[in-house]
Amino acid sequence: MIETCSKRCMLFGTVCLGVLTIMVLILESHLADSLSGSHKMKNKTFPTENNSTCWQHQPFTIISECHPCSDFEIRSKSIGVCIHTSFKEILKCENGETVTRSCDRVAYLEERAYWKFTIWSFVIGAASSMAVMLRLRVLNYRAKRRARQVLSNGSIN
Repeated sequence: MIETCSKRCMLFGTVCLGVLTIMVLILESHLADSLSGSHKMKNKTFPTENNSTCWQHQPFTIISECHPCSDFEIRSKSIGVCIHTSFKEILKCENGETVTRSCDRVAYLEERAYWKFTIWSFVIGAASSMAVMLRLRVLNYRAKRRARQVLSNGSIN
């Protein structure tokens, strides 16, 4: 069925799928941001430094977003929260207490991994498409040459 589509039809279909993919990514990003608010984070229990739990009972502000602990902090165990997930974030509670809390993910690292995957998928797909097109040209050339030979000689070699 796909063999009957023209190049223009295939290009149009590919562009439509690309636009649909971008729209889904934008919608998914928007929904992920709205669903991962502080109400979701308050239900998670992560180890904290000095066993402080002020962030569970009081409003807090995030001073430093979730980021990876340094190798020194992980090996030396100088910050206890780095042992569990190797990520930490710094919070400031309403009463002025500053707390270091373990967190489970770093958004920019996940985004970078996603874009690496997307780019590599595109590169491999483009290379595969080029290989298919080149192979098709070679096969078409061979078929034309064979047809010319049959028409000129009247026999197949």
